[in-house]
Order: sequence, then C-alpha cells, then structure tokens
Amino acid sequence: MTHIAFIGLGNMGIGMAANLAKAGHEVRALDLSKDAVSRAVELGCTAAKNAQDAVETADVVITMLPAGAHVKLVYGGEDGVFRYAKANSLMIDCSTIDVASAREVIASAQHKGFEMIDAPVSGGVGGAQAGTLTFMCGGTQQAYGRAKPFLDIMGANTFHAGDAGNGQAAKICNNMLLGIHMIGTCEAFNLAEKLGLDAQTFYDISSTASGQNWSMTSYCPAPGPLPSSPANHDYKAGFSAAMMLKDLRLAQEAATSARAATPLGTQSEAMYSLMEAAGKDGLDFSGVMKLINGSLHDLDN
Repeated sequence: MTHIAFIGLGNMGIGMAANLAKAGHEVRALDLSKDAVSRAVELGCTAAKNAQDAVETADVVITMLPAGAHVKLVYGGEDGVFRYAKANSLMIDCSTIDVASAREVIASAQHKGFEMIDAPVSGGVGGAQAGTLTFMCGGTQQAYGRAKPFLDIMGANTFHAGDAGNGQAAKICNNMLLGIHMIGTCEAFNLAEKLGLDAQTFYDISSTASGQNWSMTSYCPAPGPLPSSPANHDYKAGFSAAMMLKDLRLAQEAATSARAATPLGTQSEAMYSLMEAAGKDGLDFSGVMKLINGSLHDLDN
C-alpha cells in the first residue's frame, strides 16, 4: 500500500482518486469543495485538512487542477506541496496546462530534490470513472517509471512523450486535432441533411469510407446514429465545449510561442468562442453541431 495525496477532486479527479483507493492505496483527498471531499471519502479516500495534512506522509502526490496558475500555487505557494512533501516524494501533475508552466514547476521540483512528471489525460469523465484514461507524460525516464504503476491503475494507455512539458504538448496537439475533426464532422452531417441525406444513411456510408474518424464513429455529433453519444441526450456534457475551448486556447498560445501555423486550430478556437459568447459552452463539445446548423438557442425553450 502506498500513501497518496490527491489534490483536485473535480469531475475527472474524483474518479481517478477513487480508483487508486479501490486498488488498495491510502488516498488522502484535498479540494476546496467540501462536497467533493465528502464524495471522495464515500468512495474510499480519507479527507485531508490542508496541503500539509495531505502531503507530509505521502509517497506520491497527484494533482488535477484547472490551470497553470493553480498548479504553480499548489506546488510552489507559501503553504504548497514543495514546503511540506517528504524527501523523495514522487509528484504527478495530471492537469492540462500550458507547456511553459509545466516545465517551470517540474524544474522547481527537481531543484528541490523531487521527481515529477506532467501527465495530462484524455478520456473524459467516463474514462476517469472506469480507469480507462490515456496519459501523455513528460519528464525523466526514471520519474516516468516510478509513476507508471499508479497511472496504470487510473488508465488503459500510458505514453512517455519525452522531456518535461512534452505531455502537455501531446495533449494540446491531440485536442486541437479533435476540435478540428469535430467541427468538420458536424459540417459534413449538416451539409448531408441540407442535401436530403439523412444522418443514419450518411453515417452508414462515411463511417466505412475515407471520411471516417473518431468524432463520427465514437462520438457522433448528429442525433440518431449513435445512441450513447451526447447528441442523443440534449448534448449533456461528457467533455464540455468550455474545456475544449480551454485546450484550443492553450494550443494557440503554444503555436504563437513556437511560431507554428495552425489556421484550422485558429478557426476552431473561434467557433468554440462563439459557443462561449452565447452562454452555451456548458454543452458537450459535440454541441458545436447546434452552432453550425443554427439551432444553438433551441435548448433555451
């Protein structure tokens, strides 16, 4: 049994922490939300009073936080992880943040004698609950090797992408591609409908032809063809448009820094920004279909 501190019990983090506890580890859970901590306790974790209580006896510290500023504060703040963690603790940040912040925090960890990786995830809330996430990791081979047994409990696929920050690079590139694919898939279904081709027929054809992609066959944005997709449940979010927009903005920041041309990524960010401006970014990211077909405000009724 390993003592694990888990900080950040949002929609993703709570499922991840629960799976670690289910595997027999002692998980001390910390979050600003008392309700989230209470839920984690129901799922087998122990409540931590504060950062010191969470990490001072922990062999492993795992964080799942909203943005780079939060990661910097939780690790390097006056009452942060670095102050209270015991020697030789392993640190795993599963947040999706900007590459520069990830590299900065890992460099600080190494300077203080800790091993740390960035390990952002893909797979959504369902994957977090089922333990089928994909982890994209950046850091030294040694730190990755120490982290992998714990990542394997929470996920089905774990990849070492290289040096510190490369996990974040892989995540934002992947999600930029996902956003582009989703918008293209929505446009195709919308055009098919306008041309008199129903969604099921188009799905049956394109899902076995060269237009096939994950957004079509695993997460179809058109109502009908895939009963389990959010499109058949009023676009209730599995992965919200707001979260997609966050990742697209991170991708654009990285593209600017790297002087990389991402015209379709830029357009995808603009599309999801329109959902945000309309107050509809709480919908699933496949709900961009409603923006494209002009029915975004139908859910107001």
